Amino acid sequence: MTANLILKSAEVGPWPMNSYALICPDTRQSVLVDPGADPDTLTAMMVDTIPLAIFVTHAHQDHVGALEEMKRRLNAPVFMHPADSPMGITADVWFAGGSTFTLGLHTLEIVHTPGHTLGMVSILLPDGRAIVGDTIFPGGPGKTWSPQYFVVTMNTMQNVVFRWPDDTICYPGHGPSFRLGDERPAFQAFLQREHPDDLFGDVTWDM
Repeated sequence: MTANLILKSAEVGPWPMNSYALICPDTRQSVLVDPGADPDTLTAMMVDTIPLAIFVTHAHQDHVGALEEMKRRLNAPVFMHPADSPMGITADVWFAGGSTFTLGLHTLEIVHTPGHTLGMVSILLPDGRAIVGDTIFPGGPGKTWSPQYFVVTMNTMQNVVFRWPDDTICYPGHGPSFRLGDERPAFQAFLQREHPDDLFGDVTWDM
């Protein structure tokens, strides 16, 4: 039986955010996700592995502050969704809808989850874990910057994120991991309430 992927995390940067390393225990192939800061810390997570790629869930500066340095250190290509390309980050490979990535004996699924940014992606592991960037947190979605972006976020929540199984463990860009099913009752209650058409910003499910 194939062992699950190793998932390591490190909280880095002046606005603490979570960088992640995914490692196949059988082949030692690895992927670095969201190199926000502190290259030495990120390099330590990748030690004794074979880096295949650097994934960027979205192009906000707190998630890519160490990108160029880590690209140099790991000699690995950068993957990102093209909808975030106007934010000044260039990828070597652009994610497309329904992208997959082979990491050793495992296949990662890349899911477009826009809202916080238009190019936000989440990474689904085959064992039911998900690295979600700033898509969703305990208590609400990632911050949005206009009512139009919030509409996009709500479409993502209803048509993508909350179609994942309740036992999906979400690893966000900031703060602790959480079980998706624990968020579902509050999200369903949020949908039942009236909200202003111009809602956006730091929205929580209890609003």
